[in-house]
Amino acid sequence: MVSRNTLTALGSAVVLLTTLAACAPADEESSPTAAGSASASNAACAQGALDTLAGGKLTIGTDNPAYEPWFSDNTPSNGKGFESAVAYEVAKRLGYPAANVVWTQVTFNNAIAPGPKTFDFDVNQFSITPERKKAVDFSSPYYLVRQTVITIKGSKIANAKTIAELKDAKLGAQVGTTSYQAVNELIKPTAKAQVYNNNDDAKAALENKSVDGIVVDLPTAFYMTGAELKDGVIVGQLPQVGVPEQFGLVLDLGSKLTPCVTDAVDQLRQDGTLAVLEKTWLSSGGAPELS
Repeated sequence: MVSRNTLTALGSAVVLLTTLAACAPADEESSPTAAGSASASNAACAQGALDTLAGGKLTIGTDNPAYEPWFSDNTPSNGKGFESAVAYEVAKRLGYPAANVVWTQVTFNNAIAPGPKTFDFDVNQFSITPERKKAVDFSSPYYLVRQTVITIKGSKIANAKTIAELKDAKLGAQVGTTSYQAVNELIKPTAKAQVYNNNDDAKAALENKSVDGIVVDLPTAFYMTGAELKDGVIVGQLPQVGVPEQFGLVLDLGSKLTPCVTDAVDQLRQDGTLAVLEKTWLSSGGAPELS
């Protein structure tokens, strides 16, 4: 699938639409292996002494507004929200305490456009894609997008806590996506899953109660329930299935920092920090995990 960040900015009147994460066919996913350059040597990644834009400082970019639950109160510098927390953990691994982190506002399209950057790395739910890798560098992935069940208030599955409670529900998803794969392979509902050409059709079916719930990726779930559906409810996240969409930190193409940032992200994954941050900011932020 491809995140909301594949969309082109259409002006301030529709900037909210850029939070939409639309599902793409499951067989078009990239491998969930590290997306950055090869690991850097210890010397090249000396803590706090990297060749950054501003000496002794680490400049991190993101867009404005910065949306929940990726950020909190539209204030990336407060360390709250999943991506803000990830950014500060990466900075710490690179040897830059919070006091030495500088945030700069960068529109999404400018961040992934070719040319010199005004940041050392940018964090903004960027999906790692082959096309984008022609213009920018990516770190290894810090988040693998989960599939999520959503419904509307009053639905018979609105309070479901387990996958077993979804067995008798009528569910739907976009054709050819990891969302549809999740319905069939993880939930395995008694009734055959409904298939839709796109998420708008699936959402319409949910609104007219043709289905009890639909499965979409988590960023789409946050957007639909927060901005599109009246009384929308996130039932919960499903276990990983298929090859997931990956979010990576963006750097200038050929940046000397890419291997160091990738090493930092890999450390966070290996020591369990990313999993803790995901539970803290995404699961407790309105998207519980279905057991």
